[in-house]
Amino acid sequence: MTDTLSSTRLNKHLALSLGVSRREADILIEQGKISLNGTVAILGAHYHEGDAILISGKPPKDEFSTFVYLAFNKPIGYVCSRRAQGDSPTIYALLPEKYHHLKPVGRLDRNSTGLLLLTNDGDFAYQMTHPKFYKTKVYDVRLDHDLAPLHQQMISEYGIQLDDGPSKLSLMRTSEKNRQEWQITMTEGRNRQIRRTFTALGYMVTDLHRTQFGSYSLGEITTGAFKEITIS
Repeated sequence: MTDTLSSTRLNKHLALSLGVSRREADILIEQGKISLNGTVAILGAHYHEGDAILISGKPPKDEFSTFVYLAFNKPIGYVCSRRAQGDSPTIYALLPEKYHHLKPVGRLDRNSTGLLLLTNDGDFAYQMTHPKFYKTKVYDVRLDHDLAPLHQQMISEYGIQLDDGPSKLSLMRTSEKNRQEWQITMTEGRNRQIRRTFTALGYMVTDLHRTQFGSYSLGEITTGAFKEITIS
């Protein structure tokens, strides 16, 4: 008889094996794409070591044995994808091969730098990126010219209307010598939101560097370096 104490919820096992969230695993089960020991799996099913799993008739790539969480200080010029884009190399060119199965938690565009989290834990990635969890992100930003006080008020108090909705950011000056350098705090994560917000008012973001994502900070990680972290 199979020892039920060693069983794992099937959706949890799939999340670990595939690097997806448990919610995404449940969707695969609901769609009838998962078979367990020759039978179409149902929600709430359990997995035991040695059970045969097929996904759309094919065995999963069982490449993940544990969850891994990486904090990486992304340099400028690298893209957060598995394939290079034109002359822009991928971040995986800077990471040892043993981390190449990890996926970015959100993204930083090619010209942005700073804290990038990577993991094979789909639930963690979902909780860090879905808007309903309101994860705080902090960036150091430099503009091509001084930000007018009126524009500062518009961004922080009223929001700037973009194609995908209003953008409201919390701004704090980081230099007494100019109004080009700012610390920006936000809980949204729309595509290139900070850059588009300032562009709408006639500014160009010349530097964008993320220092914090949720409870995780860049700390002393140098440019291009990384470290494994423990999630809180």
